[in-house]
Amino acid sequence: MIIFDCDGVLVDSEILSNAIDADLMTGAGWPITAAEIIRGHIGQPKAVIWEQIAALRGAPWPEGLLEQADALLLQRIETELQPVRGIRAALERLPGPKAVASSSALPKLRRSLEVCGLIGFFEPDVFSASQVARGKPFPDVFLFAASQCGAEPRDCVVLEDSVAGVKAGLAAGMRVAGFTGGLHSYPGHAEQLLAAGASRIFAHADELSEAALRAA
Repeated sequence: MIIFDCDGVLVDSEILSNAIDADLMTGAGWPITAAEIIRGHIGQPKAVIWEQIAALRGAPWPEGLLEQADALLLQRIETELQPVRGIRAALERLPGPKAVASSSALPKLRRSLEVCGLIGFFEPDVFSASQVARGKPFPDVFLFAASQCGAEPRDCVVLEDSVAGVKAGLAAGMRVAGFTGGLHSYPGHAEQLLAAGASRIFAHADELSEAALRAA
């Protein structure tokens, strides 16, 4: 079975989400760019990322700021979210069982896939870190996805765009390939994923095939 991360692999949400977060954090007195958040924090549940950056600044965020970020992102998902370039064609080429295992909250995850017309490739096998005890880089969501699908972890291949996701997949006992085909990809992205343990890198969705993923 192939298990896909969602944000930055299936849908180009990272550039939307992190731009909103950076604007709100900067407005709250902690100047930061979307690129800095992407490079240092993506792949984990959003609340965890906000907690990490709050610790760096040495103070909690203003009450309701994270909820404001979530609301703004949901608005932009409805009007701006696009699938990652080439991913629909790649999914059509991949005949075997597929699932999604994401750090996003389940309602936002499902809506993102619906807006981009991709949920039909995975339904009902769409899983969120909100359904397990710990988010990435812990393996819980990948192990949950495999269990729910009746698959052995050793038979699963994970496609991930984040260091946290790569570490989570490996901790689950799965093979992990890195993906840098999202709009948020940055210089050194591939090297970071390989250093985290990804077996190979797919730079574009048109490189994805059953054989290539199985060989990862």
